Amino acid sequence: MEPTVLKGRETQIYRKGKEPFAIECNKQSLAGAVSQRACVFCGSRVVLYPIADALHLVHGPVGCAVYTWDIRGALSSGPELHRLSFSTDLQERDVIFGGEEKLKNALLELIERYEPNAAFVYSTCIVGIIGDNLEAICNQVTDVTGIPVIPVQSEGFKGNKRAGYNAACKAMFRLVGTGDTSDISPHSINILGDFNLAGEIWIIRQYFEKMGVQVVANITGDGRVADISRSHGAALNVVQCSGATLDLAKMMQDTYGVPFERVSYFGVEDMAESLYKVARFFKDDPEILKRAQLVVREELSILYPKLLEYRKDLEGKKAAIYVGGSFKAFSLVKAFRLLGMDVVMVGSQTGTKEDYQELQEITDEGTIIVDDSNPLELSAFLQEKDVDIFVGGVKERPIAYKLGLGFCDHNHERKEALEGFEGMLNFAREVHSTVMSPVWQFMPRRTG
Repeated sequence: MEPTVLKGRETQIYRKGKEPFAIECNKQSLAGAVSQRACVFCGSRVVLYPIADALHLVHGPVGCAVYTWDIRGALSSGPELHRLSFSTDLQERDVIFGGEEKLKNALLELIERYEPNAAFVYSTCIVGIIGDNLEAICNQVTDVTGIPVIPVQSEGFKGNKRAGYNAACKAMFRLVGTGDTSDISPHSINILGDFNLAGEIWIIRQYFEKMGVQVVANITGDGRVADISRSHGAALNVVQCSGATLDLAKMMQDTYGVPFERVSYFGVEDMAESLYKVARFFKDDPEILKRAQLVVREELSILYPKLLEYRKDLEGKKAAIYVGGSFKAFSLVKAFRLLGMDVVMVGSQTGTKEDYQELQEITDEGTIIVDDSNPLELSAFLQEKDVDIFVGGVKERPIAYKLGLGFCDHNHERKEALEGFEGMLNFAREVHSTVMSPVWQFMPRRTG
């Protein structure tokens, strides 16, 4: 192993070749490694945050709320209460004597002022240490206000970001099953794991509606409390993110018998297959499949000629991927292949063994596959492979620019839609303009 790989991290890195596939994942980040992965609290916050008509109150020091304020570029077609970041701002006195009274007063004041349809209360590290009883306080406020006040047990030290996803799903599940399902079509779905970045869920909903499929609830992009409460009435859960909402889908399957399908809306192949999966599920109505085929045909007739133009310049260029959810990595590998580009490194913060096995199967020989990486490793791999573009999030951008590489933001702060057929065109355009920029010829790695 190269000296840039820290001792204790070797088993979380795999180079595809003659050796049998083996990689460890879902481990605690190595102490001192400055992992790119976030904490439990952050994981829960990114999942629940886009529920637009709910109050989101962080019980803890103000820094936790600041860190996650507006953390997703999640757009709303109506209320925007989610974009306000509230905190109980625990101080030294609260740590000593407890923060329960402060929490109760904050909830009562905020609910009276903003009239939300529900409230989520996030537990942070310090709350887990001092032992405030969130459950009891939330129950008391529910009795007074009449709205669901739900504790999110998301103390940051309890695990990693993936544990935060589970905490968020447990909190949401308290809403499921409480709403009226009488007007829901037998051909209906919930969209899970899409967060409406740059309005993407509106693009996806439009495809399904053209197919004649009713969308009951967005979970959680452009989400509404009432829709989530009746989501158990849908015929199918369509789950995109491999980690964020899969636990909720499993809970709904176990309790309400709602089956789920895993999909991805990134790239041409996966977007089309997602529509076909839903259509095949509703096989009692063959017209749904016909309409899905028509949607795909119409979109590709516009998209494909434009992609071929970009491919002429991008053929043979090299790409590296490091994203939060591994589902994006699968689709990005296929999307780059459609553009004629080679993926030489791919990794994620929260992938499972099954996810990495699939990545190993769809990537080329020599590809580096990495779990929960750090800036030291990422910098070394990018230089070793001499990549032309790095796809990542806000924490990866400085790494790319310091090395003189092109960068594509695929994180939750982005402002341009990358899902759907429309999103694939946006992605191809961004990759082309970045990789082909004349500025890179002046970088030391190109001039040396």
